[in-house]
Amino acid sequence: MSETKFKPVMGLWDATMIVAGSMIGSGIFIVSADIVRNVGSAGWLIAVWAITGFMTITAAVSYGELSGMYPKAGGQYVYLKEAYNSLMAFLYGWSFFAVIQTATIAAVGVAFSRFTAYLIPAVGENVILLKPFGLTISAAQVLAIAMIALLTYTNTRGIQGGKIIQNTFTAAKLIALFGLIILGFLLVKESFWTQNWQTGFNSMQDLGAGGGGKVPTGWMEIGGMALLGAIAASMTGSIFSSDAWNNVTFIAGEIKNPKRNIGLSLFLGTFMVTMLYITANLMYLHVLPLDGIAYPQADRLAISAANEIFGASGTLVIAVLIMVSTFGCNNGLILAGARVYYTMAKDGLFFKKAGELNKNSVPQWALWAQALVASLLCLSGEYGNLLDMVSFVVVIFYALTIIGIFILRKKQPNAERPYKAFGYPVLPAIYVIMAFTFCTMLIIYKPQFTWPGLIITLAGIPIYFWVMRNKKDPATS
Repeated sequence: MSETKFKPVMGLWDATMIVAGSMIGSGIFIVSADIVRNVGSAGWLIAVWAITGFMTITAAVSYGELSGMYPKAGGQYVYLKEAYNSLMAFLYGWSFFAVIQTATIAAVGVAFSRFTAYLIPAVGENVILLKPFGLTISAAQVLAIAMIALLTYTNTRGIQGGKIIQNTFTAAKLIALFGLIILGFLLVKESFWTQNWQTGFNSMQDLGAGGGGKVPTGWMEIGGMALLGAIAASMTGSIFSSDAWNNVTFIAGEIKNPKRNIGLSLFLGTFMVTMLYITANLMYLHVLPLDGIAYPQADRLAISAANEIFGASGTLVIAVLIMVSTFGCNNGLILAGARVYYTMAKDGLFFKKAGELNKNSVPQWALWAQALVASLLCLSGEYGNLLDMVSFVVVIFYALTIIGIFILRKKQPNAERPYKAFGYPVLPAIYVIMAFTFCTMLIIYKPQFTWPGLIITLAGIPIYFWVMRNKKDPATS
């Protein structure tokens, strides 16, 4: 026997933990190294995170209006359908299933394995288990797939289990992260704060020495358009680290009083994580010299910082923290993602089975389909490259969704809006301008981050028309 509708069992706290928990994975522990290699100063390091945070919070509070208008499963997919058409919504859903959500799940799963290997070396990436058909399968990939399967199975048992995991792991990592930041300021023996801030906003870029603990061969001063390109390249990392905040909109059907709680959770969650990210980077500037931030051993920035704070035990402290962080992050991604495919299936734009709920009122088939694609991406080893490619597409869809607020104000002026976009029309317009500026800079300076993701998205167009043509056939609808 299967249920016919979702059960609204999640309150404001639960929804906020979905927002924060889905955002915080492994990025904050790693990507600041690449940001410093691109922009080369303390001022611009913090500026990149502050710009990303402003964009994230602005987008989140803008989504509050849409979530109040359409408080049902599917979230951003539904908003795009209502503002534009089913093709636009399908292209988002297709990209979401093919790469955006599934590659993120894969990347977070492998990050969990990498840091587990500090405690259990037998599950490291250097431990090769099989080499079938030219592929190299490591113990880390197998552990990542096992983690994805475990969390998927748990979420097929009902929303309550997923909620408990999410709340427990998100609360633990928030407490641990804020604790790490405070201890970084209190316990470190030598402060590099003054030395690092002498760089101010003097933008520099390394001359190509690479990461992994290597020291730079020299720095080159940059400015003007080159600086804008460096900031855009830097923001691929900070945006990835701040992404997935919109996951709470996908589970609107399971949230109590969604017209109020989704918008409020979006603001509370994104604001909390933005403050955490900025203060974490201020801690890095206190604990490590700028070269040490740019070139930590094996690009593990947080481990270098923790070793300065806790000594040799710092590695284990961060390994456990990242394990907790990535486990909780993937639970939120897995839980929420399947609801998009469920809504697509209800519209006849995805496999029919994905539109069914099991006896526990969750889309079990959609959950396992998502797990299968994420697992294949784990085995391919291409998840990191794919995420670089789709940052561009993710931001475009965010911008198009926020433009949808303007469109819907015209199309449906009398629609109920329990919550209106904060700062409308100024803040949403600023976000759209910043988003398209970011995308333009990537096209000019980092085209390898743009066209592959765009091709993946546009590949959905012929698929959409094929699906529409066969929609009346139950086997293909």
